[in-house]
Amino acid sequence: MLRPLITTLLLNLSFCSVLQAQTHPGADAFIAQAVADHELDADEVSAVLADGAFQQRIADLIARPAEGKAWYDYRPIFITDQRIAEGLDFWRTHEALIAAVAEQYQVDPQIIVAIIGVETFYGRITGDFRVLDALTTLAFYYPSDRTRDRSDFFSKELMQYLLLSPEEQLPLREVKGSYAGAMGLGQFMPSSYRAYAVDFDGDGRRDLWASTPDVVGSVANYLHVHGWEPGGPVVRAVNPSDAERSLPEQSNYKPWQSVLSFHEQGFKSAPDLDAERLAALVRLEERSGDSFWLSFQNFYVITRYNRSPMYAMVVYQLSEALREGMEAGA
Repeated sequence: MLRPLITTLLLNLSFCSVLQAQTHPGADAFIAQAVADHELDADEVSAVLADGAFQQRIADLIARPAEGKAWYDYRPIFITDQRIAEGLDFWRTHEALIAAVAEQYQVDPQIIVAIIGVETFYGRITGDFRVLDALTTLAFYYPSDRTRDRSDFFSKELMQYLLLSPEEQLPLREVKGSYAGAMGLGQFMPSSYRAYAVDFDGDGRRDLWASTPDVVGSVANYLHVHGWEPGGPVVRAVNPSDAERSLPEQSNYKPWQSVLSFHEQGFKSAPDLDAERLAALVRLEERSGDSFWLSFQNFYVITRYNRSPMYAMVVYQLSEALREGMEAGA
Protein backbone atom coordinates (compact mmCIF):
# COMPACT_ATOMS: atom_id res chain seq x y z
CA MET A 1 0.00 0.00 0.00
CA LEU A 2 2.57 2.60 1.10
CA ARG A 3 5.63 1.30 -0.76
CA PRO A 4 4.92 2.42 -4.37
CA LEU A 5 4.32 6.08 -3.46
CA ILE A 6 7.22 6.39 -1.05
CA THR A 7 9.56 4.58 -3.44
CA THR A 8 8.74 7.11 -6.15
CA LEU A 9 9.30 10.01 -3.78
CA LEU A 10 12.64 8.66 -2.57
CA LEU A 11 14.39 7.70 -5.81
CA ASN A 12 16.90 10.51 -5.52
CA LEU A 13 17.70 10.16 -1.82
CA SER A 14 21.20 8.98 -0.94
CA PHE A 15 22.25 6.32 1.53
CA CYS A 16 23.57 9.13 3.73
CA SER A 17 20.04 10.43 4.13
CA VAL A 18 18.94 7.01 5.32
CA LEU A 19 21.67 7.01 7.95
CA GLN A 20 20.64 10.48 9.06
CA ALA A 21 17.35 9.09 10.42
CA GLN A 22 19.33 7.47 13.22
CA THR A 23 19.99 10.92 14.66
CA HIS A 24 16.39 11.05 15.90
CA PRO A 25 16.31 9.48 19.38
CA GLY A 26 14.06 6.43 19.20
CA ALA A 27 14.10 6.21 15.39
CA ASP A 28 15.35 2.62 15.40
CA ALA A 29 12.43 1.45 17.54
CA PHE A 30 9.97 3.40 15.41
CA ILE A 31 11.31 1.83 12.19
CA ALA A 32 11.20 -1.65 13.72
CA GLN A 33 7.58 -1.12 14.70
CA ALA A 34 6.70 0.17 11.22
CA VAL A 35 8.14 -3.03 9.75
CA ALA A 36 6.62 -5.40 12.31
CA ASP A 37 3.15 -3.88 12.60
CA HIS A 38 2.56 -2.48 9.12
CA GLU A 39 5.03 -4.31 6.85
CA LEU A 40 6.62 -1.07 5.70
CA ASP A 41 10.08 -1.04 4.17
CA ALA A 42 12.73 -0.12 6.74
CA ASP A 43 14.94 1.87 4.36
CA GLU A 44 12.01 3.83 3.01
CA VAL A 45 10.74 4.73 6.47
CA SER A 46 14.29 5.67 7.48
CA ALA A 47 14.54 8.02 4.52
CA VAL A 48 11.22 9.65 5.38
CA LEU A 49 12.33 10.19 8.97
CA ALA A 50 15.62 11.61 7.72
CA ASP A 51 13.65 14.32 5.95
CA GLY A 52 11.64 15.16 9.06
CA ALA A 53 13.33 18.07 10.82
CA PHE A 54 13.28 19.07 14.47
CA GLN A 55 11.85 22.57 14.84
CA GLN A 56 12.36 24.44 18.09
CA ARG A 57 9.34 26.64 17.33
CA ILE A 58 7.09 23.57 17.36
CA ALA A 59 8.47 22.47 20.73
CA ASP A 60 7.98 25.98 22.08
CA LEU A 61 4.38 26.17 20.87
CA ILE A 62 3.37 22.80 22.30
CA ALA A 63 4.76 23.99 25.65
CA ARG A 64 2.52 27.08 25.57
CA PRO A 65 -0.85 26.08 24.10
CA ALA A 66 -3.76 28.51 24.10
CA GLU A 67 -5.57 26.12 26.44
CA GLY A 68 -3.00 27.04 29.09
CA LYS A 69 -4.60 30.48 29.39
CA ALA A 70 -7.30 31.38 31.89
CA TRP A 71 -10.84 31.15 30.54
CA TYR A 72 -11.29 34.93 30.59
CA ASP A 73 -8.25 35.31 28.30
CA TYR A 74 -9.04 32.28 26.13
CA ARG A 75 -12.65 33.13 25.28
CA PRO A 76 -11.98 36.49 23.55
CA ILE A 77 -9.64 34.79 21.09
CA PHE A 78 -12.56 32.91 19.54
CA ILE A 79 -15.77 34.73 20.40
CA THR A 80 -15.47 37.86 18.27
CA ASP A 81 -17.81 39.81 16.02
CA GLN A 82 -15.66 38.95 13.02
CA ARG A 83 -15.68 35.21 13.68
CA ILE A 84 -19.44 35.29 14.13
CA ALA A 85 -19.97 37.35 10.95
CA GLU A 86 -17.74 35.14 8.85
CA GLY A 87 -19.38 32.06 10.32
CA LEU A 88 -22.77 33.33 9.22
CA ASP A 89 -21.37 33.98 5.74
CA PHE A 90 -19.90 30.46 5.61
CA TRP A 91 -23.19 28.92 6.80
CA ARG A 92 -25.32 30.88 4.31
CA THR A 93 -22.96 30.10 1.44
CA HIS A 94 -23.15 26.37 2.16
CA GLU A 95 -26.59 26.25 3.76
CA ALA A 96 -28.02 23.40 1.66
CA LEU A 97 -24.88 21.30 2.15
CA ILE A 98 -24.76 21.88 5.90
CA ALA A 99 -28.44 21.04 6.24
CA ALA A 100 -27.99 17.80 4.30
CA VAL A 101 -24.95 16.79 6.35
CA ALA A 102 -26.67 17.67 9.64
CA GLU A 103 -29.65 15.53 8.65
CA GLN A 104 -27.56 12.57 7.52
CA TYR A 105 -25.31 12.48 10.58
CA GLN A 106 -27.86 13.78 13.09
CA VAL A 107 -25.65 16.61 14.33
CA ASP A 108 -26.83 20.16 15.00
CA PRO A 109 -25.63 22.37 12.12
CA GLN A 110 -24.44 25.27 14.26
CA ILE A 111 -21.96 22.96 16.02
CA ILE A 112 -20.44 21.85 12.70
CA VAL A 113 -19.94 25.46 11.62
CA ALA A 114 -18.60 26.50 15.02
CA ILE A 115 -15.94 23.79 15.08
CA ILE A 116 -14.66 24.83 11.66
CA GLY A 117 -14.70 28.42 12.89
CA VAL A 118 -12.74 27.71 16.06
CA GLU A 119 -10.29 25.35 14.37
CA THR A 120 -9.31 27.36 11.28
CA PHE A 121 -11.46 30.50 11.05
CA TYR A 122 -13.49 28.75 8.30
CA GLY A 123 -10.36 27.76 6.40
CA ARG A 124 -8.40 30.98 6.72
CA ILE A 125 -5.77 29.51 9.09
CA THR A 126 -4.98 25.83 8.43
CA GLY A 127 -1.35 25.90 9.58
CA ASP A 128 1.99 26.54 7.90
CA PHE A 129 4.15 23.84 9.48
CA ARG A 130 5.11 20.76 7.52
CA VAL A 131 3.17 17.93 9.12
CA LEU A 132 6.22 15.69 8.82
CA ASP A 133 8.32 18.18 10.81
CA ALA A 134 5.61 18.67 13.43
CA LEU A 135 5.12 14.97 14.07
CA THR A 136 8.85 14.21 13.95
CA THR A 137 9.57 16.94 16.50
CA LEU A 138 6.82 15.86 18.88
CA ALA A 139 7.38 12.13 18.48
CA PHE A 140 11.13 12.23 19.13
CA TYR A 141 11.75 15.53 20.96
CA TYR A 142 8.67 16.18 23.06
CA PRO A 143 9.56 18.90 25.61
CA SER A 144 10.92 17.30 28.78
CA ASP A 145 9.59 20.10 30.98
CA ARG A 146 5.95 19.35 30.18
CA THR A 147 3.93 17.81 33.01
CA ARG A 148 2.72 15.02 30.72
CA ASP A 149 4.92 13.33 28.13
CA ARG A 150 2.85 12.83 24.97
CA SER A 151 5.67 11.63 22.74
CA ASP A 152 4.02 8.20 22.47
CA PHE A 153 0.81 9.82 21.21
CA PHE A 154 2.68 11.75 18.53
CA SER A 155 4.75 8.70 17.59
CA LYS A 156 1.49 6.88 16.87
CA GLU A 157 0.25 9.86 14.87
CA LEU A 158 3.47 9.89 12.84
CA MET A 159 2.90 6.22 12.01
CA GLN A 160 -0.69 6.98 11.03
CA TYR A 161 0.57 9.78 8.81
CA LEU A 162 2.81 7.35 6.93
CA LEU A 163 -0.21 5.11 6.38
CA LEU A 164 -2.56 7.98 5.48
CA SER A 165 -0.37 9.50 2.79
CA PRO A 166 -0.83 6.86 0.08
CA GLU A 167 -4.49 6.33 0.97
CA GLU A 168 -5.38 9.95 0.20
CA GLN A 169 -2.55 10.77 -2.25
CA LEU A 170 -1.01 13.22 0.22
CA PRO A 171 2.63 14.13 -0.50
CA LEU A 172 4.45 13.26 2.71
CA ARG A 173 6.94 16.08 2.56
CA GLU A 174 4.64 18.86 1.43
CA VAL A 175 1.47 18.71 3.51
CA LYS A 176 1.11 21.70 5.85
CA GLY A 177 -0.79 21.77 9.10
CA SER A 178 -0.72 22.97 12.70
CA TYR A 179 2.28 22.77 15.01
CA ALA A 180 0.69 19.59 16.42
CA GLY A 181 0.29 17.97 13.00
CA ALA A 182 -3.45 18.59 12.57
CA MET A 183 -4.67 19.02 9.00
CA GLY A 184 -7.32 20.68 6.90
CA LEU A 185 -10.25 22.95 7.74
CA GLY A 186 -11.33 20.67 10.56
CA GLN A 187 -7.78 20.10 11.85
CA PHE A 188 -7.85 16.32 11.89
CA MET A 189 -4.88 14.44 13.29
CA PRO A 190 -3.74 11.59 11.01
CA SER A 191 -5.50 8.88 13.05
CA SER A 192 -8.76 10.86 13.03
CA TYR A 193 -8.37 11.52 9.30
CA ARG A 194 -8.10 7.79 8.64
CA ALA A 195 -10.92 6.84 11.02
CA TYR A 196 -13.54 9.58 10.61
CA ALA A 197 -13.01 11.58 7.41
CA VAL A 198 -15.63 10.93 4.73
CA ASP A 199 -15.83 11.37 0.98
CA PHE A 200 -19.08 13.31 1.02
CA ASP A 201 -18.72 14.66 -2.52
CA GLY A 202 -18.15 11.16 -3.89
CA ASP A 203 -15.02 11.90 -5.92
CA GLY A 204 -13.04 9.00 -4.48
CA ARG A 205 -10.91 11.08 -2.09
CA ARG A 206 -11.35 12.51 1.38
CA ASP A 207 -10.07 16.04 0.83
CA LEU A 208 -10.12 18.13 4.00
CA TRP A 209 -8.70 21.24 2.32
CA ALA A 210 -10.42 21.87 -1.02
CA SER A 211 -13.68 19.93 -0.68
CA THR A 212 -16.18 21.72 1.55
CA PRO A 213 -18.55 18.72 1.41
CA ASP A 214 -15.79 16.43 2.69
CA VAL A 215 -14.83 18.92 5.42
CA VAL A 216 -18.39 19.46 6.67
CA GLY A 217 -19.24 15.77 6.39
CA SER A 218 -16.09 14.69 8.20
CA VAL A 219 -16.64 17.03 11.16
CA ALA A 220 -20.23 15.83 11.45
CA ASN A 221 -19.22 12.17 11.18
CA TYR A 222 -16.63 12.62 13.94
CA LEU A 223 -19.28 14.02 16.27
CA HIS A 224 -21.85 11.40 15.24
CA VAL A 225 -19.52 8.47 15.87
CA HIS A 226 -18.66 9.84 19.31
CA GLY A 227 -22.31 9.95 20.34
CA TRP A 228 -23.79 13.34 19.53
CA GLU A 229 -27.41 13.75 20.69
CA PRO A 230 -29.23 15.96 18.15
CA GLY A 231 -31.06 18.76 19.90
CA GLY A 232 -29.66 17.74 23.27
CA PRO A 233 -28.27 20.18 25.82
CA VAL A 234 -24.56 21.00 25.88
CA VAL A 235 -24.13 22.97 29.12
CA ARG A 236 -26.26 24.92 31.57
CA ALA A 237 -25.00 27.54 34.00
CA VAL A 238 -25.44 26.74 37.69
CA ASN A 239 -25.47 28.90 40.77
CA PRO A 240 -23.12 27.33 43.33
CA SER A 241 -23.70 29.88 46.08
CA ASP A 242 -24.89 27.21 48.47
CA ALA A 243 -22.68 24.47 47.10
CA GLU A 244 -19.31 23.06 47.88
CA ARG A 245 -17.02 24.87 45.44
CA SER A 246 -14.16 22.40 45.46
CA LEU A 247 -14.28 20.00 42.53
CA PRO A 248 -12.69 16.57 42.32
CA GLU A 249 -10.00 16.26 39.67
CA GLN A 250 -11.64 15.04 36.45
CA SER A 251 -9.83 13.14 33.74
CA ASN A 252 -12.66 13.85 31.28
CA TYR A 253 -16.13 15.32 31.19
CA LYS A 254 -18.17 12.20 30.62
CA PRO A 255 -21.52 12.64 32.42
CA TRP A 256 -21.57 10.55 35.57
CA GLN A 257 -24.17 11.90 38.02
CA SER A 258 -27.81 12.90 37.64
CA VAL A 259 -28.97 16.50 37.42
CA LEU A 260 -31.05 15.83 40.55
CA SER A 261 -27.95 14.74 42.47
CA PHE A 262 -26.13 17.92 41.48
CA HIS A 263 -29.16 19.97 42.51
CA GLU A 264 -29.21 18.26 45.88
CA GLN A 265 -25.54 19.18 46.32
CA GLY A 266 -26.40 22.83 45.74
CA PHE A 267 -25.63 23.21 42.02
CA LYS A 268 -28.96 24.63 40.88
CA SER A 269 -29.75 24.93 37.16
CA ALA A 270 -32.72 25.39 34.86
CA PRO A 271 -35.89 23.61 36.02
CA ASP A 272 -36.66 22.27 32.52
CA LEU A 273 -33.78 19.78 32.64
CA ASP A 274 -34.63 16.10 33.04
CA ALA A 275 -33.77 15.33 36.65
CA GLU A 276 -32.42 11.92 35.66
CA ARG A 277 -30.19 13.17 32.86
CA LEU A 278 -26.54 12.48 33.59
CA ALA A 279 -24.22 15.45 33.85
CA ALA A 280 -20.72 16.47 34.82
CA LEU A 281 -19.52 19.69 36.41
CA VAL A 282 -17.30 22.27 34.71
CA ARG A 283 -15.53 25.13 36.44
CA LEU A 284 -14.06 28.03 34.45
CA GLU A 285 -11.81 30.79 35.74
CA GLU A 286 -13.44 34.21 35.40
CA ARG A 287 -11.89 37.55 36.34
CA SER A 288 -14.30 37.98 39.22
CA GLY A 289 -14.37 34.37 40.38
CA ASP A 290 -15.11 30.94 38.96
CA SER A 291 -18.23 30.11 36.95
CA PHE A 292 -19.83 26.67 37.19
CA TRP A 293 -21.72 24.71 34.57
CA LEU A 294 -23.49 21.40 34.30
CA SER A 295 -22.25 19.69 31.16
CA PHE A 296 -23.93 16.88 29.26
CA GLN A 297 -23.25 14.23 26.64
CA ASN A 298 -22.85 16.74 23.82
CA PHE A 299 -20.23 18.70 25.77
CA TYR A 300 -18.37 15.43 26.32
CA VAL A 301 -18.52 14.71 22.58
CA ILE A 302 -16.95 18.09 21.79
CA THR A 303 -14.14 17.26 24.23
CA ARG A 304 -13.42 14.16 22.13
CA TYR A 305 -12.49 16.60 19.38
CA ASN A 306 -10.27 18.58 21.76
CA ARG A 307 -9.92 17.52 25.39
CA SER A 308 -9.97 21.06 26.79
CA PRO A 309 -13.21 22.12 28.50
CA MET A 310 -12.45 25.70 27.44
CA TYR A 311 -12.34 24.56 23.81
CA ALA A 312 -15.69 22.81 24.20
CA MET A 313 -17.19 25.91 25.79
CA VAL A 314 -16.05 28.31 23.05
CA VAL A 315 -17.39 25.93 20.41
CA TYR A 316 -20.73 25.91 22.20
CA GLN A 317 -20.86 29.67 22.72
CA LEU A 318 -19.85 30.41 19.13
CA SER A 319 -22.45 27.90 17.92
CA GLU A 320 -25.16 29.66 19.91
CA ALA A 321 -24.18 33.05 18.47
CA LEU A 322 -24.28 31.56 14.97
CA ARG A 323 -27.65 29.89 15.55
CA GLU A 324 -29.13 33.10 16.87
CA GLY A 325 -27.73 35.03 13.91
CA MET A 326 -29.25 32.61 11.41
CA GLU A 327 -32.61 32.67 13.18
CA ALA A 328 -32.60 36.46 13.25
CA GLY A 329 -31.59 36.67 9.61
CA ALA A 330 -28.66 38.87 10.61
